[in-house]
Amino acid sequence: MDFRRLTRSELIAAVGGALLALGLFLPWYKPNPDNKNANVNGAREAVSAWDAHSIMRYLLLAAALAPIVLVYIVIRDHELSWPRGEMTAVIGIIAFGLAGYVGVIDRPGDPPGEISLSYGWILAFLGTILIAVGGAWRASTTERPRKPPGVL
Repeated sequence: MDFRRLTRSELIAAVGGALLALGLFLPWYKPNPDNKNANVNGAREAVSAWDAHSIMRYLLLAAALAPIVLVYIVIRDHELSWPRGEMTAVIGIIAFGLAGYVGVIDRPGDPPGEISLSYGWILAFLGTILIAVGGAWRASTTERPRKPPGVL
């Protein structure tokens, strides 16, 4: 294990994974206190993504672990059939889409217009961006082997 192999891109992705994992347990949705009917999953107080989403919480937690896997691959110098960081970037983009969808387009709670986003969502959303950027940056530094024409 050689930690000197780590570059800035892996560290950016790892920080993004930590932010996403931490953000899952911080408040994401906050009902309007002036509206007595506003609630998220029956709660009138701020709710975390872990409490609000039954399936997506596991998907986002798995996305938060992707940069840790990238760091492990780089430290151990494993050979891959794809550029290092490429899968991490794809997972980061998917997590970005999921977090953006449940934060901007389809917020849980009733009525949705009375539910505001809290600092946990912002932290997690920033984490997804850092995962995607760090993974893409790492993948861009890896040169793909060229194949002759007609070879798949």
